Amino acid sequence: KHQLNLIIEYIQNHLDKDLGLKELALLLHMSPHYFCHLFKQSMGITPHQYVIQTRVDRAKELLLSGKYSIAQVAFIVGFANQSHLNRHF
Repeated sequence: KHQLNLIIEYIQNHLDKDLGLKELALLLHMSPHYFCHLFKQSMGITPHQYVIQTRVDRAKELLLSGKYSIAQVAFIVGFANQSHLNRHF
């Protein structure tokens, strides 16, 4: 539970970074396969799906604020470009 909270907090604070399975697993000193298995067991979705979902949720918040363009929001939350954000939105 503690490790899950750490990784969720890390994801939420580093959405603009590359959050690959290998990098996330290394943070908890686990193999990527084992980390993925435990994460999916705990959260019901894979780490990648969680990262995408979190990025989309944060993008919604930023778009509703009206402070940023769609392209800026895509960059802020870690999508490669506006098209990548649109595809997941």
